[in-house]
Amino acid sequence: MKFILIDRIKTIELPNRITAVKTLSLAEEYLADHFPTFPVMPGVLMLEAMLQTAGWLVRVTQDFRYSMIVLEEAKNITYKSFVAPGGSMEVIAEAVEIGDASSDFKAMGRRGDEEIVKARLKLRHYNLADRDPQWADTDDRLISDARKRFDLLGGPAALKTAGVLAHVR
Repeated sequence: MKFILIDRIKTIELPNRITAVKTLSLAEEYLADHFPTFPVMPGVLMLEAMLQTAGWLVRVTQDFRYSMIVLEEAKNITYKSFVAPGGSMEVIAEAVEIGDASSDFKAMGRRGDEEIVKARLKLRHYNLADRDPQWADTDDRLISDARKRFDLLGGPAALKTAGVLAHVR
């Protein structure tokens, strides 16, 4: 199973800030185990939501050049509260630096004005074909799928809000 842990991209302020939203539904199957009598979003999934949000900013600023954006390091992770079903977490990722092969972010999740999680993230970005040219078709498919998902998450509207006129293609 693959978790997409943000529901909508709210804003993109190129080149260094993105805001997304995750609303937790009781229908999310992992809640049956975490915890049955007091369901909350697991901390590792809150971290993953911050990673995914930061990854969208990398994709947009790098014009969807990379098929793979993965977590290399998470530091200074602080959990202060939780998200329960029916609640929403706004995720903000601010780029410290976005380079060709890696990027650094300050990320946080909040509920209203209350900070509930924060971390420093280092992401690595690359294409599979960089290591083996036979994977070039897979890279193309993954990048195409990411563009479609970006559209579904409201990325183009977030770019228009930021004053970016052309859709990233």
